[in-house]
Amino acid sequence: MPALALDQLEKRYGGHAAASSVSLSVRDGEFVSLLGPSGCGKTTVLRMVAGLIEPTSGRILIDGRDVTALPTNRRQIGLVFQSYALFPHMNVFENVAFGLRRQGVQGADLEQRVTEVLASVRLGGYAQRMPRQLSGGQQQRVAVARSIAPRPSILLFDEPLSNLDASLRDEMQIELKRLQRELGITTLFVTHDQREAMSMSDRVCVLAHGVVQQFATPEEIYHRPATGFVASFIGRPNRLSGRLVRAPGRPPGVRVGDGLHLPSVAGGELADGTAVDVVVRQEDLRFVGSGDASAFEGRIVLRSFVGADVQYVVAVGGTELIAETPTNGPHAGFEVGAPVRMAVDPQHVYVNAAGAM
Repeated sequence: MPALALDQLEKRYGGHAAASSVSLSVRDGEFVSLLGPSGCGKTTVLRMVAGLIEPTSGRILIDGRDVTALPTNRRQIGLVFQSYALFPHMNVFENVAFGLRRQGVQGADLEQRVTEVLASVRLGGYAQRMPRQLSGGQQQRVAVARSIAPRPSILLFDEPLSNLDASLRDEMQIELKRLQRELGITTLFVTHDQREAMSMSDRVCVLAHGVVQQFATPEEIYHRPATGFVASFIGRPNRLSGRLVRAPGRPPGVRVGDGLHLPSVAGGELADGTAVDVVVRQEDLRFVGSGDASAFEGRIVLRSFVGADVQYVVAVGGTELIAETPTNGPHAGFEVGAPVRMAVDPQHVYVNAAGAM
């Protein structure tokens, strides 16, 4: 039995579907992220699971129990908001104890439960501090502690890391993942940050326009995108337009502008000459020597140092491609104006009929 099941969940506002026929099955103890751009429906789905929004249709089941019509306080969920929503007039102990007191936990049992949960989030010595005396990361951990103290069946996160700076965000990704593993609690996590979702999740649900595009492991989503949207959203894409080429004597692929032929094994159902949209991720373009017969020639027009990688803008005929290579690799020293040869694995050239992405 799944810990959380969404069955054809839908939310409509007039003629607009914020979420449409969303069906998911989340296993016990699994960490699942809802990922997509702003307006894709991910927060709407989370808020329906939390009981903060009433679905237009469909069902929500937690541990096999239909909770669709139940209020939030009867769903056995914990919810961590983007703003943390700590009570500023209460110290850390009282913030964490809030939900327990509502359950009727008192005295020594209350003291023990709060102490245990603060230790689990590495805030054992902070019980008497006020929220204003804590860093952003510490406030977030108090919010998590308050949510897990009542021992919910499901833990829901609504973009909890978006207010943190980059270095603290990386640190908290590890902390939250470690905590979730230690607790073994089923977790639904909303984010628009693909790196966050891919690094933390057992599986990722990619949404667009309220519709599930793909629900799979991070590896499957990255290497085998199920739709044109997923291919164009995940990774760092070059988005191009061209025409399918299946002429005899030439390798199958896509002709883009003047002078660029991209090999591809995709688009097999499309006829020769069909207008197509193409996605080639920056990280899939590689610089090669003269011995690679499938290579195409270009010229560096811009070079940017971005820490672990060097990013190049390469002109190929009338088309510009963005490619990246490791800073410590053999191709990190190209200067602007340098001629280069590039290649890409045909498996990594994603093709859809024009307008389908």
